[in-house]
Amino acid sequence: MKKKIFLLGLFSFFGIMNAQRVQKGDAQINAGIGLANGWGMPVYAGLDYGVHKDITVGIEGSFATEKYSGDIKGRWFGVGVNGNYHFNTLLKIPNKFDVYAGVTLAYNSFSYQYRDSDYDYLDGDSSGVGFAGQIGGRYYFTDHFAVNVEVGGGSVASGGKAGISYKF
Repeated sequence: MKKKIFLLGLFSFFGIMNAQRVQKGDAQINAGIGLANGWGMPVYAGLDYGVHKDITVGIEGSFATEKYSGDIKGRWFGVGVNGNYHFNTLLKIPNKFDVYAGVTLAYNSFSYQYRDSDYDYLDGDSSGVGFAGQIGGRYYFTDHFAVNVEVGGGSVASGGKAGISYKF
């Protein structure tokens, strides 16, 4: 019973805080882990900047490695720029939540190491630039900290990602 009262009080405390999503002139950093089918567990970090109360632009980098059978090790690196529209104003969503969708233009590089010698996998799809879409959300539990979840995107973590955001 004491745990339930504590948790109820904690959620109530976070619910009345004036936490707000990134808006015009604000910036935030994001970091976390991603999902990538057969590519290991990517890590990512990025920066978003509010150019309008409902629009952000940002940069992001991601990296993953995976050891396969035998002596083969894959390495993936991605870097990109993105733009997102935040639906809070349009859908009248409270600012402690942040629901967005957008596009990413990213460069991804894939290389393999086999038996102590590096070589690039040159299949045309191995490295290059491409567009992708994403949709995601954040929950700000304080004025500066949030948890985030996103699916899609143009980086190594494009299968999905989750992490934390810090607004400054």
